[in-house]
Amino acid sequence: MLIVLGSAMIAVFMYPILSKRLAPILALVLVPLTFALVTVGTGVAEAGDEGVVDSIMTAISDFAPTAVLLFFAIIFFGTMIDVGLFDPLIRFVLRTVNNDPVRLVVLTAVLAGVVSLDGDGSTTFIITVSALLPIYLRLGLSPVVLTVVANLANGVLNILPWGGPTVRAATVLGVSPSELFNPMVPGMVLGILTVLVLAWFLGRSERKRLLASGRTLDVVAETMAPAREPALAGVGGGTGTARPASGDGATGDGATGGDATGGTGDILDPDRPTLRPKLIWFNLALTVALLVLLGMDVLPLALVFVVATAIALVVNFPRPEDQLKAVTSHSASIVAVVAMVFAAAVLVGALSGTGMVTAMANGIVAAVPPSIGSWFAVITGVLSMPLTFFLTNDAFYFGILPILTEAAGHYGIEPVEMARASIIGQPVHMTSPLVPALLLLVSLAKVNLADHHRKVIWRAAVCSLVMLATALVLGVVPVG
Repeated sequence: MLIVLGSAMIAVFMYPILSKRLAPILALVLVPLTFALVTVGTGVAEAGDEGVVDSIMTAISDFAPTAVLLFFAIIFFGTMIDVGLFDPLIRFVLRTVNNDPVRLVVLTAVLAGVVSLDGDGSTTFIITVSALLPIYLRLGLSPVVLTVVANLANGVLNILPWGGPTVRAATVLGVSPSELFNPMVPGMVLGILTVLVLAWFLGRSERKRLLASGRTLDVVAETMAPAREPALAGVGGGTGTARPASGDGATGDGATGGDATGGTGDILDPDRPTLRPKLIWFNLALTVALLVLLGMDVLPLALVFVVATAIALVVNFPRPEDQLKAVTSHSASIVAVVAMVFAAAVLVGALSGTGMVTAMANGIVAAVPPSIGSWFAVITGVLSMPLTFFLTNDAFYFGILPILTEAAGHYGIEPVEMARASIIGQPVHMTSPLVPALLLLVSLAKVNLADHHRKVIWRAAVCSLVMLATALVLGVVPVG
């Protein structure tokens, strides 16, 4: 019964989100709670005493540090955009891409891939969106393309040995991370090449859309004039005032904030009152120091962002009323992403507390006929895509992978081979609404989650299948 309820809950959960019949936050809360009540009412699961309620509250507690991190990360990088830290980079990239959407989208994949080498998705999305979103808006490109390409590049590189999934798989199965990862490098390289190809096609599609709408690409090429620093009359700029030109990829309906006028608003205005050109070197040093501390992982990430945000606000906006305006100018993004994090905790807690996760894992193992048992590694590679989408990495690697590996052992499949197969689904996993970094990505770019999912999920599956096919051809994942 738990298997049926779990499968039904996933289907019901995804339908209202993709069809835009229900806001993702509400779907994450109402659907899991409804099915949890059914399991409790039928006696399948317990409400308290380590049951559904306790599991949900534990998940909310576990997600709290992530919510704090995202809360202050949005304020920090939003403030850096407001004060003009990224304006020189924006001007440089505008000259480099020569107003060509194809070049810009491919550059997005390259930048996201390079930054993803640090193994942290949140950092990747913060840097990529902060640097490139103003340029997308200036050229009239859809921010959805930006989020899709950044998401794909980060998902492929999420299998790096210092990233979470590979370490989890190696730890739970008792294998060497290098033995697990090194044979997967060719597949990862081809996965990145696949992302570049997909980015190229997306860029061409955007270029055709702009030209079809009668928008000339040279109109948006003018270089921003050097900014002067006027007295702060209010923090009216922010990242929420600019919207893309209307078209297939525009996010006007369902985007948070913005005026959807087709212009780029104040985000690149060289005379916006929030600019601080005299403080650019201080802001750059502060941002670099923050990123170094994030990479060193010597302090809790949430604490690093809390302190850096406080310093940035005090130095750039000495007056208390201006500090308050600097924070509230990003309130829409903050509320959306933090609420989404805690809503996702409800889904995670309900899946775990009702026992649906364990039941579905055992059901998968039991459903595999002995005649195809020797294909268990391939089956695991395919299953890693939907399972890691609907489950956290912890739930999949610590709860389900050991069960699958034990069953595969009866067919002569080694644990390290199962571990390699299990990380193939990471490009799809990184598109899951249960991943806080994804919530940060769509929030920073002010993109509707359903719009993002419609474009990214199938492309992420293509990347995973390319990695799986490469692993099969090279023999690092056994076939038959």
